[in-house]
Order: sequence, then structure tokens, then C-alpha cells
Amino acid sequence: MTFSPASPTSPEVKKDQRKRWFLLMPAIFITYSLAYLDRANYGFGAAAGLAKTLNISGSQTAILGSLFFLGYFIFQIPGAMYARRHSAARLIFIALVAWGSLAALTGVIRNFWLLVLDRFVLGIAESLIMPAALLLLTNWFTRQERSRANTFLILGNPVTVLWMSAITGYLIHSFGWQKTFIIEGIPSVLWAFVWLVLVRDHPHQAKWLSAEASADLAHQLALEQRSLPPIANLGLALRRPDVLIFCAMYFCWSIGMYAFVLWLPTIIQQGLSKGIEATGLLSAAPYVLGVIAMIVTSQISDRTQRRGSLVWPSMLFAGFALLISSFLAAHSFWLAYIGLILTAGGLYAPYGPFFAMIPEIIPANVAAGVIAAVNSAGALGGFFGTWLVGELQARTGGSKAGLLFMSFSTILSGLLMLCIKRTSPNSSESAGPYDLSQAEPT
Repeated sequence: MTFSPASPTSPEVKKDQRKRWFLLMPAIFITYSLAYLDRANYGFGAAAGLAKTLNISGSQTAILGSLFFLGYFIFQIPGAMYARRHSAARLIFIALVAWGSLAALTGVIRNFWLLVLDRFVLGIAESLIMPAALLLLTNWFTRQERSRANTFLILGNPVTVLWMSAITGYLIHSFGWQKTFIIEGIPSVLWAFVWLVLVRDHPHQAKWLSAEASADLAHQLALEQRSLPPIANLGLALRRPDVLIFCAMYFCWSIGMYAFVLWLPTIIQQGLSKGIEATGLLSAAPYVLGVIAMIVTSQISDRTQRRGSLVWPSMLFAGFALLISSFLAAHSFWLAYIGLILTAGGLYAPYGPFFAMIPEIIPANVAAGVIAAVNSAGALGGFFGTWLVGELQARTGGSKAGLLFMSFSTILSGLLMLCIKRTSPNSSESAGPYDLSQAEPT
């Protein structure tokens, strides 16, 4: 399959296209940050005495933490299909209002079963953000930019947990965990109206981008699509072996990732037996390395056009760091804590390259659905991870069993990534782990 290269882009057009990084990307980053704030602060509520306040058991607390991901799982593909056929930007606006309101209600509701419903519906509202945001990025950024763009989006995860971990502990100390949920839910509702003004689905709809810059960008994206073999429908795409492996790999990755994010404050508090403020500060440190690792890896990925060969080593590194941390926990909190910091670096580093891979091997007509399916698998992994780790902590009274479970899942995700092979455009032979630098269209 061949296509003609794009004509050189003029310096003036390139300068105009750089506005995407200063106007569009901050809006997407803030939006995903708010989404992650309203899902990850539950771990602090659990560490601050949510179970005692509501008079529920440790197992019920684990169920509340995991039910979010069950709701998050169910509506991924329908949301992605709506975003592709109608408007990703409008869907995200609705989701912002919904999840901000539901997150605030977590601090208001006192009945366990109403809280179960609230956390489940919160998961549904937040399930719309990831596929819609990644679809927006495929409409706005080319192959050479996509890993960095994805990383900028997903940086909302560790950056948010970083400042949230430092601040939420002090908010809970000052106002209690229930008022903290309310305080941290309101900004999403307010930001929704800023989002509505700033963001459009396609470059030609944005008033801040010139017609020449928009047309050049559309041309580059169209050429990329011509390099991909067509897929008639989503059903055929979801039966592809590489897509199934993507789903299985992200399922295992998310078991480790979400369990790590939601239960890290509790693990630290159990190991150190300090106040919630100290727990918050110590919970923030691992995400510093996570942010640095994400930025460095995405830069390398876009510069070299390597994807999969940057993903699997990070996952194996994170898994073994967790494994070592689990054995050190009984002997030295601080050595185990260093292991947790290294784990965060490995878990976060490969996000940009991983999500850049899908639209580079799957055509646009089904890419949004495939991304949603992969993210759905991740949501299901998040459900099982948060529930099982919480259950293991409740039953054993310590963190070792949960850390072991997280480490094995993370190692398995790295091994599954090794199973994804790229195929040369001119040959049916397998050529090793997916690597764009060896698979450019001719």
C-alpha cells in the first residue's frame, strides 16, 4: 500500500498549528485531571475513616471502591460510538457536569446502598472521557505527534494524584473526608462551561486556527489513513488477535495501576502509622517519577517512532519493583516505599506509546470503538484490582498479599505486550514486537 508524501508545510502554517499545544492540550489535560481527581480521592476517604463514619465493613469499603469501575466498563463502547457519530466535545461537556455532581454527592450520601448507586453512576459518567478525548486527539494530531499528545492527556493522571495527594490530606484534616469530596467535585461542573467555549471536534471548526493550517493538518491525517488496510466494521476489528491481546494486556496493567492508585494511601498508612497529612505527602512522591517517566518515554517514542518496545520493559520493571516491595514491607517500610516509587515510574511511563499504537494500526472508522474496547478491558481490570486488593487487605490486615497480586498482574501485562507482533506491509511474516520505525508505509 502506497501514498504520496505530504507537501512541505510552510513555517507560517507550522507556527499556527502550534496553537494546538497551547490552547487545545491544556483544556484536555485539565479535563482529564478533574476526572482523575474525582475517582482517585476515594482512596483518601477510605484511609481517613470512611468505613467508620458510615458504619460499614472493610469488604463493603472495597466494593464501593470497585463499583466505580464496573460502571466505567459498561458504557465505554456506546460512548465512543456517540462521540464518533455526533460530537466528542459535547459528550465530554455532559460528562463533566455529571461526574462533578456525582462526586460531590459521595460526600453527602449516608446510606450505603445509595452510595453504591452513586459510585456506579459516577463510573458511567467518567467512562465517556477517555475514548472521547483520545478520539479528539486523533482528529487533531499526526502520527509524529501522537505519543506526546496522548502523554499530555494522560499526564492528568499522575499530576492530579501528585497534587491531590499533597492537598487532600490537609483538606480532610481541616474539613473531614465528606466535605472534601464536595469541595473536589464542584470544579468539574464549573470547568464544563469553559470546555464548551474552547474545544471543537475538528480543526476546521476552531476559530483560532487558520484555514491554511486546518487544511494542511487534514491533508496529513488523510494520508495516514490511506496507509492502513480498511476494516469494514467494529465487530471485525474486535476479533483481530492484536486487538484481543491489547485488551488482555490493558486488563492486567489496570489491575496493578488502579489498585496502586486507590490503595496506596492505605498501604502507606498501615506501614507507617502516621496522620493523614503525612500519608498524603508520602503518597505524592511516587507520582513525581511517574510524570518524569511519561514525558521522557513519549519524547523517545515520537522521535524514534518506537511503540511496543518501550511498553513491555516498563511493565516488567514495574511488576518486579512491586514484587520486591511486597517482600520488603515486613522488614523496612522505607525500602518498600522506594520500591513503590519505582513502581509508579514503570506503570506510568508507557501510556503515550501504548495509546499511540492503536490508531496507527486500526483505521479511523473503527479506531474509536477499538480504543473504547481496550479501555473497557482496563476498567474491568480496575474493578477486579481495586476490589481484590481491598478484600485482601481487609482479610489479612496487611498489604503484602495485595502487593503480590498487583505485581503478578503487572508482570503478565508486560509478557502479553511481547505477544503483539507487527506485520510488514509487504509481507505476512511476523517481525517481532510492534515498532513503527520498521513499519513505515512506502
